[in-house]
Amino acid sequence: MTKLETLQSALAPREDEILNYQVNIDNYTRAIAKIDAEHADNPAMADFRNQLSKLLDSSKIEQLKAIIIRDVIAEQITELEAS
Repeated sequence: MTKLETLQSALAPREDEILNYQVNIDNYTRAIAKIDAEHADNPAMADFRNQLSKLLDSSKIEQLKAIIIRDVIAEQITELEAS
């Protein structure tokens, strides 16, 4: 397998990883909003909301890391295809 082939095969899983983080980000965001709207007076839900908030922040950071690596892979593919 060449470097180009290896990079090309690495691109799709990275896209999937980014999408999976986005699904989590969307779910955490909606859950936090639901807790705020419907369960703000429940102390147990406040703890859960805090956990979700931390997971949301973490998912955003991890997604950004995956985006950066995806972009670097795509740039290398472009360079190799041009040469």
